[in-house]
Amino acid sequence: MEECLKFLMSRRSIRLFKDREVSDELIRRILDVARYAPSAKNSQPWEFVVVKDEEIRKRLASIHRYAYPLQRAPVTIAVLCDPKLSPDSYLADCANATIYLMLAAHALGLGTVWIQSLRNVKEINEIIGAPEGRIPVALIALGWPAEKPEARPRKELSEIVHINRYGNKMK
Repeated sequence: MEECLKFLMSRRSIRLFKDREVSDELIRRILDVARYAPSAKNSQPWEFVVVKDEEIRKRLASIHRYAYPLQRAPVTIAVLCDPKLSPDSYLADCANATIYLMLAAHALGLGTVWIQSLRNVKEINEIIGAPEGRIPVALIALGWPAEKPEARPRKELSEIVHINRYGNKMK
């Protein structure tokens, strides 16, 4: 169990990637795990668009200034959500699938970073050819890590945990 907890705490956001291909088999394994993420009423409102094409990745990398890792990584995975399948919880459901995707990649030795995409829905959908009504909840840069960032500081539990009622801080 302790190994599993250490594994979860060792995942880092990777923004620099080696110039090395990620095989279709590894991508398939990662997406196979992602589809097991929990969703409300098992709605599974997600779809994935795997982008290897350099020109498309370049366009995605230009959606905002923090999207540059998409051009550096050999693969981008867009996590699309269909709000009609899960109207009340599609964002949470697809966030769960995104985390499963990132943890599966980490387990296989790959690196990822979650690129915020909710302010660029229309533009992203146009670039990847997604139908109207799909929401790109995340763009994931995926590849072999070319960096090993240290853990960034975390808030103490006493700052963020309340017992029974808000304001009753954990000691």
